[in-house]
Amino acid sequence: MKLKNHRGFILLLLLLIIPLVAESNYLYSTLVIIGLYAIIVQGLGILMGYAGQVSFGHAAFFGLGGYTAAILTTRFHWPTLLALFASAILPGIIAGLIGRQTLKLRELYLALATLSFGILVHIFFNEGGELTGGPSGMSGIPNLSIGSFEFDSDQKFYMLVWLVLLMLLIGIYNLVHSRTGRALCSIRESEYAAENAGIDCARLKLQAFVFSALLAGLAGGLYAFYVTFISPSPFSFHTSVQFVLMVVIGGLGTFWGPVIGAVVVVALNELLREIVPLLIPGAGGEYQIIIYGVILVGLMIFQPKGLSGIGQYFRIPLKKQLKTDVKIRG
Repeated sequence: MKLKNHRGFILLLLLLIIPLVAESNYLYSTLVIIGLYAIIVQGLGILMGYAGQVSFGHAAFFGLGGYTAAILTTRFHWPTLLALFASAILPGIIAGLIGRQTLKLRELYLALATLSFGILVHIFFNEGGELTGGPSGMSGIPNLSIGSFEFDSDQKFYMLVWLVLLMLLIGIYNLVHSRTGRALCSIRESEYAAENAGIDCARLKLQAFVFSALLAGLAGGLYAFYVTFISPSPFSFHTSVQFVLMVVIGGLGTFWGPVIGAVVVVALNELLREIVPLLIPGAGGEYQIIIYGVILVGLMIFQPKGLSGIGQYFRIPLKKQLKTDVKIRG
């Protein structure tokens, strides 16, 4: 296992430890959502940033994972751990079936195809009757348990989600630095050139699509067990756009970009929810949306390559640093 740049992983471990001192349920719940979204957008980052394919349907895979876990545990009384495993597998199978056709499309046509899929799945959640609970959703989902140990508190679930994210990041780090990762990058740069170099582009794109759907489904299953209630509203087109936004703001084709994007988007949303009413007394939710949009547009204008590249502004070029050292010694 290669981990040449381990500073980011040390920071992630600190994020696992620091909230344990705070003892704030609100902080725990916010970090759980950030962790779940980071799992999803890490997979979407592989699809978009490395394979160069755009998907506006990942909220559907997120929802399919959540509803799979909810239906299997409440309707068929499956063990929660087995239902969590199925919540990742089913979206992966569906992604494999639809990906064979949709991934033949390019650019806007692919985006429209995944958008249509997301809308159809959201309609199914609303119109599913007794199976999905319709607009009212499903309640009574049991807590996730491993043997006799139950994840029945925000603190326990926080540790679980971020440990899953940490293990996932280690795996993805090795993936993107492998031969497969380099092949995916070549597809992003030029699919025609990659094909001429002997790379099976169709297979790799399908694998990236299925992998991203598996992670979205896994996050959906974890989400269902965390809130113990599920409804169609968290899995709308707006959520798919938010996932794409996280990847772009964090930085396309970067390892830490999706995690940074998830942290910034969720934290900014929560921060504005608290600050806007203090700055503008009596302000409604529309003010929060406007300020939120202005900030995101500003980020895209001034940092178009994503926030993961912001560290370059704080680095001292090697030649300049050597000259500085010579002056100091002199």
